[in-house]
Amino acid sequence: MKRTLGETVIELAVRDITESDTDAIVNAANSRLSHGGGVAAAIALKGGPTIQEESDLWVTVRGTVPTGSCAITGAGKLAARYVIHTVGPRMGEGDEDIKLRLATLSCLETAEKHNLKSIAFPAVSTGVFGVPMERCAAAMLGTVLEFVRSRRSISRVVFCLINRADYQVFERRFREFLEASEADAWRPD
Repeated sequence: MKRTLGETVIELAVRDITESDTDAIVNAANSRLSHGGGVAAAIALKGGPTIQEESDLWVTVRGTVPTGSCAITGAGKLAARYVIHTVGPRMGEGDEDIKLRLATLSCLETAEKHNLKSIAFPAVSTGVFGVPMERCAAAMLGTVLEFVRSRRSISRVVFCLINRADYQVFERRFREFLEASEADAWRPD
């Protein structure tokens, strides 16, 4: 599914994020940026050792990455130029929706700061961190839609989902947001 909002294309796809041709891909990371499992392991494996090396350097110089924020490294052998490593919330720690929105916004702002035009996201925090897919879709899509309404710096945002079931959750939520947005546009003052 693809929709153009203003000057930005938002795309949902069942796709391996490591194959994305966007300027940056987002890694669902832990605060130590140790890429040992899930999306992080796949990115580090396909991208090569430089991703982990740059991540280790980031943590050595700047410290761990707090929940809701991110770090950026090169992408090694991947098609993307950069990997933006974001730390989403763990289910049960409290304020998960807010923290997931902050993690998403942090990635978008980092991409904008580095003059990147395209970015690909996984469903952050839905793996071992345990955030339900529906909550993830609502928080991430809502944040992206708010961002692209107010800024024109990013021309393409892709959500790379690992299976059809996850895609359907994101698609349903995206359609709900679009319908609500269209209804608001036609609401009389």
